[in-house]
Amino acid sequence: MFGLFASQEKKLRTLAGNWLELADKVYNFRRDVMEPAHVAELQAKAAGVRALLKERKGDPSRLKLSLESLEETLRKYGGKIYPKSSFVENVEFFLVAAILILGIRAYLIQPFKIPTNSMWPSYFGMTPEVFRQAADEPNIAQRAFRFLAFGARSRRIDAPAAGEIEFTYGGGEGRGIISNRVVNGRSWLILPTKLKEYTLFVGGVPVSFTVPLDFDFDWALREAFFPEETSLEVALEKLNARGQSQIRTVSIAGRPQNLRFFRTGKSVEKGERILSFDILTGDQLFVDRMSYHFIQPPIGSGFVFRTGNIPGIRDTHGDQYYIKRLVGRPGDTIEIREGTLGNSGSSANGARPGAERTGILMRNGKPIEGAKAFLQNNEKQGLYAGYLPYGELALGKVLTVPENSFFALGDNSRNSLDGRYWGFVPSRDVVGRPLWIYYPFTKRWGPAR
Repeated sequence: MFGLFASQEKKLRTLAGNWLELADKVYNFRRDVMEPAHVAELQAKAAGVRALLKERKGDPSRLKLSLESLEETLRKYGGKIYPKSSFVENVEFFLVAAILILGIRAYLIQPFKIPTNSMWPSYFGMTPEVFRQAADEPNIAQRAFRFLAFGARSRRIDAPAAGEIEFTYGGGEGRGIISNRVVNGRSWLILPTKLKEYTLFVGGVPVSFTVPLDFDFDWALREAFFPEETSLEVALEKLNARGQSQIRTVSIAGRPQNLRFFRTGKSVEKGERILSFDILTGDQLFVDRMSYHFIQPPIGSGFVFRTGNIPGIRDTHGDQYYIKRLVGRPGDTIEIREGTLGNSGSSANGARPGAERTGILMRNGKPIEGAKAFLQNNEKQGLYAGYLPYGELALGKVLTVPENSFFALGDNSRNSLDGRYWGFVPSRDVVGRPLWIYYPFTKRWGPAR
C-alpha cells in the first residue's frame, strides 16, 4: 500500500526489476529453442537495464527507454511466456485464487451452514415465519429484500376445496411427527436434492407441498394453527382429549396406510389461503480450523466435527459436518439428574401437562459450567427448554468419556440428534470452533457464541 506514495523513479526501478525477472525466465526456459543471435540480443538488452539500475543517480528517461527496448525483445522471442493472451492470464488468476481458497478452507477458516435447529436458540437452523393474515404477507419488493438479507423462501398453500383443514400424524420418513415422505427434487431449480413432501387435507381433499429435508415443518404448523401452545405435542394431546382426531385409511404413494387425522378447527373456502410462511435460512458461520490443533477444546465451546467415523450417524446420514456444544473431554463423567436448577425438588419438574421432563446436566458430579447456555438450559431460562434424559443419559446412567474422544450435546435437547444417541466424537474428527456468523443479516450477525 505504501507504493502509492513512492516517487516515479522508485516505481520505475521496481518495474525494471520485474522486467528483468521475466527476461531471466524467458532465457532459462527458451534458450535451447532460440537462435543464438536472439539469445545474445536478449542478454544484451537485460544487461543494459541492469547497468542502468546500478547507477544511483542515473537519468530515469534512459532507464525507461532501455525497458521499452527490453520489452520489444521479449515480445519477439518470449514465445508462450510473453506476451500472454488475456484468456491465459484469466485462467492462471482463477487457478491461483482457487488454490488459495482451498488452502484457506482446509487449514484456516471454513464456511459452514447450520441446517437444523439442534443448537437453537444459540444458533438457528432453518426457521419458519408464519403469516396468519394475507395482509401480513410480504409484497414483491419485500420478498426480494428478505431473500437477500435472510435467505427467505416463501411457501403459499391454497385450499383445493371448501371445508375444515386437517393434518395427519404418523408415517413420517424425515424429522418431525407430522406425516411426510421424502421425494426427489431440485435445489436452485438445477441441482438434484431430497425434499420432504407434506399433505394437508381440506374437506377431505389433499393438497401437497415440499420443503427442504431438514426443515422443521412441525414448528410452522404449530405457529399457524396452535400459536398459544408451547409445543405441537401438547396441541395434539388436547385435540385428542377433545375428540378432534380419528384414524382413517388413506393411500400414500399408492400404498394404503392407517393414519390419525387431526382437525384444526379452522374452515376455509375453495381457493382461500390455508397456510402461508417463509423459510428463513440457517445461520452461516466461519469455522476456525486452526486453534484446536494447538489447544484442547474448552468445555462449553461450539464444536464442529465430521461424522464419518461415528457409526450411529455414518450408517444413516453419511459423512457430514455437525455442530454441537462440547460437554465432556476424556475422563469426564456426564449425567442428567432429576430436577431443575432453581426449581430442584419439584416433583413435576416445572413441566406443563404433556411436556417432557427435563433434568440437570452434570459434569464430574457438579452442574456443568463453561457456557451460558448450560445454565440457561439447567434453569430453563427464556427459550432454553432444558436437557432431556434420553438414551445414554437416561436418568440413573453415568457416562465416562474414553480416551481420544469427546462428548457433545445440542442446546435444543428436544430436537437434537446428539451424543445421547450415537455416543462419542473421535478426537481425530474434530474440525474447529464457530468463529463468526456472516449470514443472514440478523441481530445474531457477528461473533459466534
